[in-house]
Amino acid sequence: MSLSDVREAALARPGSPEYERATAAFNLAAPPRPAAAVTARTPAQVRAAVRAAVRAALPVRVHSTGHASGAVRPADGALLIRTALAGGVEIDPVRRTARVPAGTTWGEVVRAAAPYGLAAAHGSAEGVGVVGYLLGGGVSFYGRSTGLAVNTVRAVELVTADGESVRADAGNDPELFWALRGGGGGFGVVTGVEIGLFPVARVVTGACYWSAAHARPLLDRWRAWSRHAPREATTSLRIMNLPPVPGVPPQLAAGPVLCVDGAVLARRAEDTATARETAAGLLGPLRDIAEPLLDTWAPTGPAGVLDAHMDPAEPVPFIGDHLLLRELDDAGAEAFLGAVGEGSGSPLAVATLRQLGGAFAEAHPEGGALSGVDAAYAYMGSGPPFGPVTVQALHDHCATVREALAPWDTGSTVPSLVEGYGRPQLHLDQDRAAAAGRVRARVDPHGVFAGDVAPGAAGPVRREPR
Repeated sequence: MSLSDVREAALARPGSPEYERATAAFNLAAPPRPAAAVTARTPAQVRAAVRAAVRAALPVRVHSTGHASGAVRPADGALLIRTALAGGVEIDPVRRTARVPAGTTWGEVVRAAAPYGLAAAHGSAEGVGVVGYLLGGGVSFYGRSTGLAVNTVRAVELVTADGESVRADAGNDPELFWALRGGGGGFGVVTGVEIGLFPVARVVTGACYWSAAHARPLLDRWRAWSRHAPREATTSLRIMNLPPVPGVPPQLAAGPVLCVDGAVLARRAEDTATARETAAGLLGPLRDIAEPLLDTWAPTGPAGVLDAHMDPAEPVPFIGDHLLLRELDDAGAEAFLGAVGEGSGSPLAVATLRQLGGAFAEAHPEGGALSGVDAAYAYMGSGPPFGPVTVQALHDHCATVREALAPWDTGSTVPSLVEGYGRPQLHLDQDRAAAAGRVRARVDPHGVFAGDVAPGAAGPVRREPR
């Protein structure tokens, strides 16, 4: 059957404005190029698109904002459904839940929940789509207190391969509900989720920047603090080589800098003083090493956490890598700085160590296929292929960093942090991967959504970079 036979689903072909809008991705280095695409704004449109694809023998792929487009299989020969479901975020302040249509970004959720004194376990960038982040784990600046964000999912609404809408939760197909939460995808097109929220009075959040000339003592002191930090604090340390472009403060574009950012949660008003003291216990000793170039840490409301990481708001091209580290001793710190620090020749714009532990490490008793992370730090590094920095140079340096950190690498990854499809991925053990696979075979027996299965759900993937 040809694509002309499926016009009722409003499928767009390459070259049309509708196709370009549906395939637009935040990561400009990995634009999907499917055989056809559609933007779905209602569950009925999703159902029509899935049925049309099945009739046309087209595999189905799904995305919303395209932040993770570099981490997934190419969409060649498929129908790509861009989920942009209407309806808006619905907050239930009594139950402390939010119903979120697929395609919604975290900024929308945060701003909807804040007037009720509630927050979600969101990511650092407000433009990231909620669904992909959640079902791929979700490593939040609240995570050492709340755990992986996927544990906050209360229900998932989706369209399965037979073109029908279903709801999975603890009481309705709990096996599918378990698999959806971290099982690696490929179960259908998610059209909405219900998530749990938590109370928040204030958050001490922000970022502190120093010249990278002070990187070693700053890293050592941050590592020492992070080993015994209270759960209410989740931070990251970044080595950054920022270009002199609009939006980047001039003092941060004059050379490599080291940044410590994050958030300290005060769930109740009476916890604010303790949160301030926790932040001071981290930042005071760091400020004693050298005067910061820029310091934005301050008490604020939950919306302030969206600004702390200073992620780009507009689409950019980037190539990167991610791995989980079991620990980072003195030798590991030396290896990290040797690979990405001042004088390393690194083309990466950002090389991050995200503090884990706390609730991140605890498997949720009612969680899904992925509910905890057994690692001390998450490493993420990426850079844009601009000017003299080539795609190959970025791929090569990702391999250099991976080799340098190999002694501390757990061999596992968090799907929502993966940045390169060709890089090693693994997040489920054999038993969990097999269990998720059995659910997938039940709801999608003909593999309509097989291309959307995360490589890390089935075992380690080792390929040459694209």
